[in-house]
Amino acid sequence: QVELTEFGGGLVQPGGSLRLSCALSGFALDYYAIAWFRQAPGKEREGISCMTANIREIYLDSAKGRFTMSRDNRKKMVYLQMNSLLPEDTATYYCATQNMCRNDVPFLSWGRGTQVTVSS
Repeated sequence: QVELTEFGGGLVQPGGSLRLSCALSGFALDYYAIAWFRQAPGKEREGISCMTANIREIYLDSAKGRFTMSRDNRKKMVYLQMNSLLPEDTATYYCATQNMCRNDVPFLSWGRGTQVTVSS
């Protein structure tokens, strides 16, 4: 019923920018929180950011000042703008839905992920 699909991953040079998109279906976006995660091979999944209609926050310290979340409720799209990319940003990026931006709140749906590779 609820599906999320990430788009926009690819290869980018260090210092470059990339905009990830999360397309949602099956529910009204404005009622839910959307979170971005990433996971590199052999590493634990990292929470990047989360936002609702009223709150926007970057959790990952290394992303602060470089990553920005935005959303378009009408289009049912959520975005992650990533600037000044570093090789350590290389990972698979996922979006997920919650009822609110809290770690103890269950995630309702997950996308399949989009690969981001930062390399020269």
